[in-house]
Amino acid sequence: MTLDEMRAALDDALRGARAAIPGAGDVGALDELQRSLVGKRSAAAAAKEAIKGLAADERPAAGQALGAYNAAVAELIDARRGDLASLAALEGHVVDLTLGGHGRVRGHLHLITQVQRELEDIFTGLGYRVAEGPEVEDDWHNFEALNIPPAHPARSMQDTLYVALGADEQVMLRTHTSPVQIRTMESQVPPIYVVAPGRTYRNETLDARHSPVFHQMECLAVDRGLTMADLFGTIEAFAKRLFDDDSVRTRFRSDFFPYTEPSAELAVSCVFCRGEGCRVCSQTGWIELGGCGMVDPSVFTAVGLDPEEWQGFAFGFGLERIAMIRCGIDEIRTFFDNDVRFLAQY
Repeated sequence: MTLDEMRAALDDALRGARAAIPGAGDVGALDELQRSLVGKRSAAAAAKEAIKGLAADERPAAGQALGAYNAAVAELIDARRGDLASLAALEGHVVDLTLGGHGRVRGHLHLITQVQRELEDIFTGLGYRVAEGPEVEDDWHNFEALNIPPAHPARSMQDTLYVALGADEQVMLRTHTSPVQIRTMESQVPPIYVVAPGRTYRNETLDARHSPVFHQMECLAVDRGLTMADLFGTIEAFAKRLFDDDSVRTRFRSDFFPYTEPSAELAVSCVFCRGEGCRVCSQTGWIELGGCGMVDPSVFTAVGLDPEEWQGFAFGFGLERIAMIRCGIDEIRTFFDNDVRFLAQY
């Protein structure tokens, strides 16, 4: 599918949406219509898959077209949902004297899944594609290829959960989604622009700020001539889209990660107090999101790429962290308690 064909298909689908959505008679019909417009077998899904086959210079335009389509459909769906809610409120004045029975409430995606899909849409709009990898990893992909050899101090920071397969301490539950970057560079020829979301594991006690299971998303770009300026520009564009605020500022402070050099800590200005200082940002005016940096040459060497020819940058953050910031959630364990009262709010 070419870029023009993709745009034409999205335009046709949007015309159909404008004709069909106002006629949805109830919430069930509206949800079914939404799935047909943006679900797995929709024109949007086909366009998202087609982006992978486009030339690198066409992907941003394709992503923008897909984002515009999704936004237009969401606006139409929300408008009709509001109309149906108003009608339901009027019907609510009727007293139902029926005895017995149990009400059934339609479920929805978990908050973390919602955040992950939103971030995927943002990066797809920037020309990236989504990459996945196994959750049970070997030592090479999880540590050594990432410039973390045996006895490296960084290993003690990972609190690894090992699996009883093969030699001792050679198979583990992945401690981050960085192994997906290694597998991608091993299997594909640059240029590479991917994001790797997924579940990760560490041997930590569940408390307000820590969990043995959590979710990450990491971004990797490999191309000729990439610099820190490209990294900072990408992060700034991502942050403004994430918080839907063009006034959001980014801050980078020197840090250390074995697989990037130079490395930096990534923070954004607090979207709640506009940098003045509040409870959310601990009165600092800044919210830390994660780490970033230029891919270390030793990582390129490990996957068979020439660091003199190729440059790259990477950054990552926790999905629970994003959700906690945006929704004002204090404890990470709330995401895993399965309390319906909490889940129903989002």
